[in-house]
Amino acid sequence: MQRSSGIIMPLSSLPSPHGIGTMGAAARDWVDWLAAADQAWWQVLPLGPTSYGDSPYQSPSTFAGNPYLIDLDELVERGLLTADEVDEPDWGSDPVHVDYGALYNHRFDLLARACERGWDRDHAEIVAFAQANASWLDDYALFMAVKRHFGMAAWTEWPDEGIRMHRADAIAKYTAELEDDIKLFTYIQYLFFGQWDALRAYAHDRGIGIIGDLPIYMALDSADVWADPKSFQLDEKNLPVRIAGVPPDAFTADGQLWGNPLYDYDAMEKDGFTWWKRRIAGAGRLYDVIRMDHFRGFESYWSVPAGDTTAKNGHWVKGPSMKLIGALKEAFPEIQFIAEDLGYVTPEVAQLLADSGFPGMKVCEFAFDSRDDADYWPYHYVNNSVCYTGTHDNAPIMGWKDEALPEDLQDCLDYLGLDSTDDLNWALIRCGMGTVSDLFIAPMTDYLGLGSEARINTPGVMGGNWQWRIADGAATPELARRIARLTKLFGRSVRH
Repeated sequence: MQRSSGIIMPLSSLPSPHGIGTMGAAARDWVDWLAAADQAWWQVLPLGPTSYGDSPYQSPSTFAGNPYLIDLDELVERGLLTADEVDEPDWGSDPVHVDYGALYNHRFDLLARACERGWDRDHAEIVAFAQANASWLDDYALFMAVKRHFGMAAWTEWPDEGIRMHRADAIAKYTAELEDDIKLFTYIQYLFFGQWDALRAYAHDRGIGIIGDLPIYMALDSADVWADPKSFQLDEKNLPVRIAGVPPDAFTADGQLWGNPLYDYDAMEKDGFTWWKRRIAGAGRLYDVIRMDHFRGFESYWSVPAGDTTAKNGHWVKGPSMKLIGALKEAFPEIQFIAEDLGYVTPEVAQLLADSGFPGMKVCEFAFDSRDDADYWPYHYVNNSVCYTGTHDNAPIMGWKDEALPEDLQDCLDYLGLDSTDDLNWALIRCGMGTVSDLFIAPMTDYLGLGSEARINTPGVMGGNWQWRIADGAATPELARRIARLTKLFGRSVRH
């Protein structure tokens, strides 16, 4: 990867008048601002539909796009909605926080109106889109229609065993009975990908590539698990036998119980990892670089008995390692990958990273966070790595300084040559910019010098996450010029 830099900014965090950032004018303005700041990359969070806890990492589909991110103003321009219709709902009172309840209550009604007006008018385009995406769209649209039919219950709780078990006769029955909702969810995806393709092309025209996250595991309540149970560790009733998590450590005595169903890698290997290849192909349609979440799980994963309430009783199981990674590299030579190798890295995980050739992650905050792992100190970084000041799971730098132990903060100040914390965010950004890592990424919250009130996610904490939005006008021309100056000084400019 060419020496360069980029910024983490969730698409949902952009300004808009309708409750959440979208793929409309504000997104194009953001791309223009990135170009003015001499950045080469825009890193986003997963773009799939959100479900439990509003998390983009717990999605009902690995292939579908999030309906909330569809820009309503563009639908007005296309004659699918009126300005009064999109302005009428109360989208929330705080412009710097997403109100997911308001989105859930109003967004789908508007998209249904757009579908009524656009289905026949754009029928040829919709049919072409549906045919091109039939490998995932048919199951997803039916899945969401059946969920609606059963009051949004998880598929494992559907009262009709036939459709719960994805049997052909039940699929035919519900496909006929729920035709209108199937049309709606098909149309929503047609709208999403039309807007995303246009936005991504706009970014490419301005020299901006897209980095996106790929969560390692699927949500149990997803079309992917429902429609392809053989790829997961499920029993004869298609319920999980073992579930995902991470073991107890110094921070969490019970470990973390994620609850996702685990993959049946033996079954996947027998068909050449077809499911994973389909998944990477889907991600490649969205992103130019894919960040592989929880990379250590490909070497060994923590397996917990289904039904346990903590992760304490799990054990390590060997993963597919280079069998899978090698197959993906061979199938997708045009896609670049980043390995999210954070946490406790065993010699086996380090070897897998080396064998993969993927750049790993180096998080500056971790160097000063009472850790014994010297790999995070910036003087240890290597070229084939991505340096982050922090990620969406960390407090912004100016929030971290208020939460850090006094001795950790002093180590940071001494390392950066600071007498006070006033310029801490910019000092750590300069430190990261100056490392030998080929790629440097900082969250926009760090460039803005925001505190913990702007934290995007606190792992292991339910509620209050994924809500932060940038204030309209905060990304100023002056800030772009300051970032561009640093980018050039540290040899990361790609616009010579």
